[in-house]
Amino acid sequence: MPTPYDIEPRLLRAFTAVAEELHFTRAAGRLFVAQQALSRDVRRLEREVGAQLFVRTTRQVALTPDGERLLPYARRVLDAHDALRDAFRPELRPLLVDLNTPGLVQDRVLRRARELVPEQELMARFESGLTGAAREILAGRLDISFGRYGGLAPALRARLDALLVRYEPMAVILPEDHPLAGLPEVPLGRLAGERLYAGAGNDRTPEWTDLAVRLFAGRGIHLSPPAPLAVGKEEFQRIMAKHRHPVLAVVGFPPMPGCVLRPLVDPVPLSPVSLVWRRGLRHPGLDALRAAAAELGGREGWLDRPPGSWLPDDEPGVPPSVPLTRSGASG
Repeated sequence: MPTPYDIEPRLLRAFTAVAEELHFTRAAGRLFVAQQALSRDVRRLEREVGAQLFVRTTRQVALTPDGERLLPYARRVLDAHDALRDAFRPELRPLLVDLNTPGLVQDRVLRRARELVPEQELMARFESGLTGAAREILAGRLDISFGRYGGLAPALRARLDALLVRYEPMAVILPEDHPLAGLPEVPLGRLAGERLYAGAGNDRTPEWTDLAVRLFAGRGIHLSPPAPLAVGKEEFQRIMAKHRHPVLAVVGFPPMPGCVLRPLVDPVPLSPVSLVWRRGLRHPGLDALRAAAAELGGREGWLDRPPGSWLPDDEPGVPPSVPLTRSGASG
């Protein structure tokens, strides 16, 4: 037999409506249900609590002492139930948006989305890697991220949806006294024999390391061995000064002290950046982010491929109609 802890909110709502109206017809109208269904719910509640809640005559309805005792409890339960429902209404719940790293193009997408839905709360987070962010999304601690969707493990992709937003041109971060630092652009061939850091060993960013491995293949460029992630500009500067390994980045990467950022060319390598979210997510903020990405990307040609550009072969999430150069080719 159900205990009072198992009582359905619908039954308490029926009881409360009758208790406040003291009239079954008016209470049924208030709840938009048939009077017969309302009476059935009240009788079921009386069975479940083991007490008569109303005295009914042909002329009036009155609460019994047990009904009067139940009423304040029923109201508190229904208030809590309504608060819980409201907290998870898509239009009221804050949307947690991972931008990966401050200062990237994702910031602009978020800013424009906030302009499109100013009544919504879109909260920025910085997970520094799509694989790490995807785990947080599937655990319910994050809603949306940006990054290389095609570099995620198939098991992660199967539970996520994605929208390709931009082909982000790639770059290299060099110590400011590096021999290549004086060039306005760095041809990939000039990096032959160099050792570049691309997140090896960082379990949040294997999709980025995989992109580097594909780009470096056949070009004589080596991947820097695993190293702890440098967090913050001061740590980045210290590690760069100590090890002097160039760092693979994108052209929008924020400036770092003591370093220069140079676009890569011949070919221009591209990192496919997608908006990524949990499959089945519904939220006005998600709609606004998609609209903002389409608006900015359409105006600025974010999905246009520069001549002679490079993308990895068979990249999931990249439209198959886009012609790709071979992963190990020179472009």
